[in-house]
Amino acid sequence: MADLSQKRVSVSKQVGSQRVLNFEEIEIGYTKEQAMEEAKRCLQCKTKPCVRNCPVHVHIPEFIAKVANGCFEEAYQLIRQSSSLPEVCGRVCPQEKQCEGHCVRGIKGESIAIGRLERFVADYHLLHTQASIVENNTSQHKVAIIGSGPAGLGCAQTLIDLGYQVTVLEAMHTIGGVLMYGIPQYRLPKTILEQRILHLKQQGVVFQTGIQVGKDISIDEMRKEYTAIFIGCGAGISNHLTLSNEHIQGIYDANSFLKICNLDDDNMRKKRLELQSKHHMVIIGGGNVAMDVSRCAKRLGIEEVSIVYRRSMDELPARKEEITEAIEEGISFCLLTNPLQAIANDKGEIQALECIQMELGDPDESGRRRPQVVEGSNFIMKVDALVVAIGSSVDPLLKLTTPELEVNEKGNIVTNENLQTSIPGIFAGGDAVTGPETVVKAMGAGIQAAHQIDLYIKQSIDTKG
Repeated sequence: MADLSQKRVSVSKQVGSQRVLNFEEIEIGYTKEQAMEEAKRCLQCKTKPCVRNCPVHVHIPEFIAKVANGCFEEAYQLIRQSSSLPEVCGRVCPQEKQCEGHCVRGIKGESIAIGRLERFVADYHLLHTQASIVENNTSQHKVAIIGSGPAGLGCAQTLIDLGYQVTVLEAMHTIGGVLMYGIPQYRLPKTILEQRILHLKQQGVVFQTGIQVGKDISIDEMRKEYTAIFIGCGAGISNHLTLSNEHIQGIYDANSFLKICNLDDDNMRKKRLELQSKHHMVIIGGGNVAMDVSRCAKRLGIEEVSIVYRRSMDELPARKEEITEAIEEGISFCLLTNPLQAIANDKGEIQALECIQMELGDPDESGRRRPQVVEGSNFIMKVDALVVAIGSSVDPLLKLTTPELEVNEKGNIVTNENLQTSIPGIFAGGDAVTGPETVVKAMGAGIQAAHQIDLYIKQSIDTKG
């Protein structure tokens, strides 16, 4: 019989005043006893609303039942039937909008801590499983993957499991894509991601870094070597804001700032030292990336960090947990405020930001109330660093160098229901197709594309045979 306690089993975590002094993971994670206790709260619903609302349909009640009985490795194997990155998704998925948000236990209490249980199971597996891993690339067919983020890694894991020869091309010199440079260490420790990448290498996946497709090698050249190609390069180009003087010194885009915080080479360390001399940083935007930027800025030691957002607290699109933790860490919110222009000093460095106050009018197409200017409410805010975090787009380089690759009006790659692009044998998925989305959805697209590539290759063999 299920434990009917309405409260989740709590987990230890660093307090706000302590965690801003380091980049260590905030939550400590469940012990075996805590995980089993929390798992026993699951009602094992026959309708499984949690599974229906998981983008990759993890067997949630089944793996939780295994945890409740202390069968942690069996629980891991159940998760891995649907997910290539459980140790990542357990940490960064917006469970409150997906599986946990539809948990029956949440009607009269707190939902099952599905994300924390997934994290526990994945971490337990990494810690306790020493099974030898052998190369699995038994097929003569070679598949290339462009990008080593969640879509690319999800696709690589599935393809190598299916026996293909897999090569991943990464434009940066560090493997992992947005998982490595875009998600702060306190949310996703790099050692966790490095273990997953090592696992893939041991299975035979080849990673080539510092190769930008469209510049260093063309799609046409790749098609001569590979039977199929998957494009999972994400949406790594930060959107710009229409802001006067936005190119003066001291203004960063979100992706560049997060790379400075998360990558550890000589150039990035030098830039970190420059940032640590700043006194007041302003972040424009209200999404999860803006929260990541602001909280990283605090951890760099920047004394005052402010988020400028043109709507109210109720309309902030970031996860509620992220907003709460940002407030706990001393980040201020300058709401109903719109930036107009950056003001430079005589050295060409940003020294202030002119803003104007806003008020909320009728709802727009997104359902949120539309911000409107309050005339004559201009004011000046002193600032010596500014980060623009208002979303990102797909790099247009692939389209520019591959004219036959169809994209939509936003520059996203167009695919059919099988995730195949306008070019036969070339598939795409993740943010490159949908625009910025969650890690689990990108990973799910990579897994789906891998199965479609498998089907495509087998059908090609049958046709030729």
